[in-house]
Amino acid sequence: MKTLMTAVALSFALGSAVWAADPIVGTWQTIKDDNGNSGQIEITPCGAAFCGTLVKSYDSAGKAFKSANQGRKLIWDMQNKGGGKYSGGKVYSPDRDKTYSGQLVLSGNALDVKGCVLGICRSGGKWSRVK
Repeated sequence: MKTLMTAVALSFALGSAVWAADPIVGTWQTIKDDNGNSGQIEITPCGAAFCGTLVKSYDSAGKAFKSANQGRKLIWDMQNKGGGKYSGGKVYSPDRDKTYSGQLVLSGNALDVKGCVLGICRSGGKWSRVK
């Protein structure tokens, strides 16, 4: 019984390590939105998918400020589809107060963000990896 419990615990630990090693995990700098603001999104595993939370906000002059959206999930339920493509989740755009069906494409240290709603798609630009 002790061996079984050890095996189960080890499989959970290894499963978590695999998610943490996914190349999308990290902190990403967004482009400026319609209001000139930008931010840093921390993408982490959440269940069987990935979520992104706004951790820092910057005004149009690049000065850090405490946004009302800080701490809010702006990306959720994104699934790794292989080849640097992530989809199946949602992206929230604070400047437009809209939630989109999201698509992310990872290429090195750049993350191309796109969202669609009712057939209308909007580019969230190319985000750059901070860490």
